[in-house]
Amino acid sequence: MILQSLTGLPAFLVYFCTAIFAVVVYLFVYTRITPHDEFKLIRDNDPAAAVALGLSLLGFTLPLVSAIAHSANIVDCLIWSLIALIVQIVVYFVIKIPVPNLSAKIAAGELAPAIWLGLSSLAAGALNAASMIY
Repeated sequence: MILQSLTGLPAFLVYFCTAIFAVVVYLFVYTRITPHDEFKLIRDNDPAAAVALGLSLLGFTLPLVSAIAHSANIVDCLIWSLIALIVQIVVYFVIKIPVPNLSAKIAAGELAPAIWLGLSSLAAGALNAASMIY
């Protein structure tokens, strides 16, 4: 019975490791796109940076979860993960339009712009994830 349950373990490991890889790539790319240094700000106890980055990460992982659940294979999953990354980058630049000094405000620890960015990223991620279901 246990051995039968473990037959899916190789696929689980492939998708889980792929997802971890996609998250690392996302964090690397996203933190290079933004002018502020999220990880330094988080190390310096800046809650605005943590909120913005954390919610954007959730906005990325929602479509990643959908891609894992609905992709035909691992390559398909990676393609949809790349699309999710692009959507999050576009969201960052669109959200900057009404708040042009967004990064400076987040670096200064201002929570309202960070929440605006983070929740917008999360909303876009939810829409992205739902759009992947076909």
